[in-house]
Amino acid sequence: MADRQIDSKVDVDSEGRERELEEARKELQTWKTKVEKADDEKARLILDKLEEEEAKTKAQQEMIVCANKQAEHQKEFNQGMNAVQDEILKLSKRREELQKKLKMYQSELEAKKAESTKLRQKFKIYAQIPETEVMFRTQDKEERDDDSEPIRGLFAISQRPTVLLQGGQALITFEEESVASRILKLAKCSVSCEKSSLDVKPKKITMDPVVKFEVQLDVSRKDLVVANIPPSMPEERIKDKLEMSFSRPSRGGGEVENVQYDKNTGTGRIRFLHPGVTESLVLKGKYPVDLDSQVDVQVGNIYTYRLCKFQTFCGIPKRTILLDGIEDTEDEEDLQDHLEIHFQKPSNFGGEIESIKYNSRGKALKAFFCED
Repeated sequence: MADRQIDSKVDVDSEGRERELEEARKELQTWKTKVEKADDEKARLILDKLEEEEAKTKAQQEMIVCANKQAEHQKEFNQGMNAVQDEILKLSKRREELQKKLKMYQSELEAKKAESTKLRQKFKIYAQIPETEVMFRTQDKEERDDDSEPIRGLFAISQRPTVLLQGGQALITFEEESVASRILKLAKCSVSCEKSSLDVKPKKITMDPVVKFEVQLDVSRKDLVVANIPPSMPEERIKDKLEMSFSRPSRGGGEVENVQYDKNTGTGRIRFLHPGVTESLVLKGKYPVDLDSQVDVQVGNIYTYRLCKFQTFCGIPKRTILLDGIEDTEDEEDLQDHLEIHFQKPSNFGGEIESIKYNSRGKALKAFFCED
């Protein structure tokens, strides 16, 4: 009985050990699996680390290359920036120089404009041509070489030298040049009046430049200018209408040789085959033309101007002097008499006076000179 109990207990203990052993084996297998997995994970991590280190090394190399490139680019940029700054500095200096030159040239231009305006004013011609009766005559047919030749006129225009006489000045013209020359050598002249004496200064006269020229005027006997032509139809049709209208003898026209028309200005030019038609039409001033409807257009002569023998000259009168700085101590006529008496006396270096004119203060006169 006791032996059975011992055997049963031994069996129970053996089964317990086997069960524990089996559980230990399972647990060992579990840990082996975990160790394998850990080794695999470790190997994977080592490989990842190696790859990361390689990538890191590669990235570091690329970063070094990029840093070198950046340094090169920065150097090139700095060089380029310095070059641009130098160029900007040069351009700024150049701009300042050009601005200075521009101001200088503008000043010179203004001076030239002022000088040009002054010269234009000097050479500008103000001519008041008096009304003059003119007789026009024609040659006999036997004397004419060609009726188609234009009517020609020649006008000679001569400007008289002038001097502006201001207030407190006088002009004296002596009969001899030597007298004027002696007076001009004096710094001043003391002229005796009734209650006082005057100190006057003799001066040379500087006259403005004057011109002399001829104008040749030709008036066509066969050509006629037409104005105020309405653009109511195409250009070629208007030219045809003009030719037909001006060819009608019933309206005073004649045989047309050529027609010109400018649609931009509304003007035309008619050339007749024979002279004489133009003169009669110009006297009328208007002429009816058949366009869309009958229109009166203006007609006139065609003139040709030519400037001939243009001459400019200036000079100093040898027998005339200017007296300046005269005070109005007396009336204008009385002062003029005192001046004339003074400068007639040989004791005052004077001589015979041809003409004298004194202009009192507050006035201005223009004196005209004639050629000797």
